[in-house]
This record gives sequence, structure tokens and C-alpha cells, in this order.
Amino acid sequence: MNSTAYDQFSRTARQAAKTVIANYSTSFALATRFLGPSHRDHIRNIYALVRIADEIVDGLAADAGLTPEDQERLLESFVTATKTGLERGISDNLIIHAFAQTAQAAGITAELIDPFFDSMRTDLESAHKDLESPSSATRALAQRPFSPTPPTRQNQPRPPVPPGPPPRPTPQPRGLRGFDADEHSRYVYGSAEVVGLMCLTVFLMDEDRTPTQRERLEFGARQLGAAFQNINFLRDLADDSIRLGRSYLTAEGRLTETEKTAWVRTIRDQLAHAEDTMTLLPRDARAAVRSAAALFTALIDRIAETPVAELYVKRIRVPNAVKARLAAKAILTTAAEGRTLEHARSENETSVHARHEGRQ
Repeated sequence: MNSTAYDQFSRTARQAAKTVIANYSTSFALATRFLGPSHRDHIRNIYALVRIADEIVDGLAADAGLTPEDQERLLESFVTATKTGLERGISDNLIIHAFAQTAQAAGITAELIDPFFDSMRTDLESAHKDLESPSSATRALAQRPFSPTPPTRQNQPRPPVPPGPPPRPTPQPRGLRGFDADEHSRYVYGSAEVVGLMCLTVFLMDEDRTPTQRERLEFGARQLGAAFQNINFLRDLADDSIRLGRSYLTAEGRLTETEKTAWVRTIRDQLAHAEDTMTLLPRDARAAVRSAAALFTALIDRIAETPVAELYVKRIRVPNAVKARLAAKAILTTAAEGRTLEHARSENETSVHARHEGRQ
């Protein structure tokens, strides 16, 4: 059967997105393999767009010799092309085209996209420049309330706040941009939590969930996104501070051992809250999400055992063999849930049949 030019281009766009993830994140590439076919390409399309934008602000443009002003123009050009692609449902940029298809299919709107680009703009600001006010979409969504007490946990975690006294009003070390608690929360919401919400939108495209269940799932998606981002901040302390001049986890110049320990506790809480909501995900999404969460849990375990001074000189990794073992465990856990569900359904049908027979 002959394909139209649009179909062929769209297939090529999806393949391009898959290549981007494979080249930039082995962990996410592995996890997406466990998604059901209705979700796999969409999640890759989301992460590919996010990855390209992140590369623009994390050194791609600078390495090419662009001035700070030209770097900003490059990012804004990408933002404009993305918005145009969403409006038209087509783009000559393969990654944007793939994302536009996913956004239209799942109903991903500017409510989630604008906060992401707000955070990318933050990364291009100079070390001594204050954060600009977030867009109205960022403010509204970042402040949107969730259930004060998730059903399976005692307390909803507060946004991660570095421990200790408020930042001292002293100048930042030259070239280093520190983030206070509010700036950190706003940045993480835009750079990571909304990505989790985009993925959740894909997972729930053809699913029925009650408003309470959706609220819990949104809470879990935000918590998981924040955990992933905060783990990346700890893992990338050296690169962020030395090459990029950013200190995401403290308004001071350098993270202390006490602060690192506090962040590890915060991250573990975020992962636990996300775990509480995973059984509400569609079954063909659960193994992939569990796999990614397990890989990052292994990463934070290794970071917890590493002195903060070492984190400033090396990047912690999880061996491929460990990744494979954790992924297999995630698959088996999800399969066991399916068998338990089928067993319960079978017992219920048998019970109903027995009661029916008893009335005859």
C-alpha cells in the first residue's frame, strides 16, 4: 500500500525522535521499549523535543560560537517553530513535527508547553540576572492545588527547600548562578514536572479515570518528574557549576554535605509518593515508568554514598548490568499485578456464577 508524503514524513519524524533518545539517554531509551505500542512513539516524541531544547541552552549554541544574544535568538526560533507546528499540525523540523502529532493526539496545550520554555529561558540568563516573572500559565499550574493528603501517604511533601537559614544577601561567586527555594521550585516545575504531566496526558488518552484518580496521577507525575530532575542536579554538580555556571540546589556557591543529605531525603520522598500512584497507570505504561523510577532510585542510592566533594569532580553512573536487572524486575512486577487482577476477576465470576446456580 502506497503511503502519502505526509505519512512517510511522519514516520521519518518518529524515527528521528527515537534516534535522539537513543543517543542522549540510554536509561529512557531502555524504559520506552517497555511501553505499549499506543504510547511508545508519543513518549519518545515528547522527550526528543525536550532534549533538543535542553541541548540548545546547555552548550550546543555556545559550543558553536554563538553569542549570548544569538543563543537566545536560537531558542526563541525553536519556540516559535514549535508553536507554529502545533497550530498547523506539521513542521519542516522532524522533531517538532513528531511532537506536534503527539500534542494534537493527546491534547497537550500551551498550559504545559509554555512553562517548559520558561525554564529553558532561565538557563540562558546570566549568572547575576534575576529570574524574570513566570508566564501566567506557569504561575497558574505551579500553584494548582492537589489533595492535601494522598490516600496512601500521611502527608503531601512540600516543595523541595534547601535546609538551613535563608540565603545570605551576599554576591554570588563570579559566573555562578544560584537558585533559592522559590526559583528552584519554579524551574523544576517547568523543566521536569510538566514533562511528567505531558507523558501522563498520553497515558490517559483512551483511559477512564475518576477526577480523584486523575488528581492523584497528576500529583505522582509531578513528583516523579521533580525527583528525576533533582537527581540529575546532584549527578551533574560538576558540569552544571563549572561549565554552565549554575547552582540549582542552593543559592550559595557550593552544596554542603548536610544540604546534599537533605536533598537525598527529599528525593526519596518524591519517589515514594510517585510509587504510590503507579498502579493507577494503564498496565502497558506501568513497566516502563517503574523501570525508569528504579534506575533513578539506584542512582540516588549511589549518590547518597558519595561525598559531595566527589560529586563536584565526577558523574555517578549505574552499570548497564544493573539497569537490565532493574528493568526485568519492573516487568515482572507489572506482570504479577496482571495475574493477580485476572485471578481476582476469575474468582469474582465464579462466585457470581455459584450464586446464580443457587437460585435455580
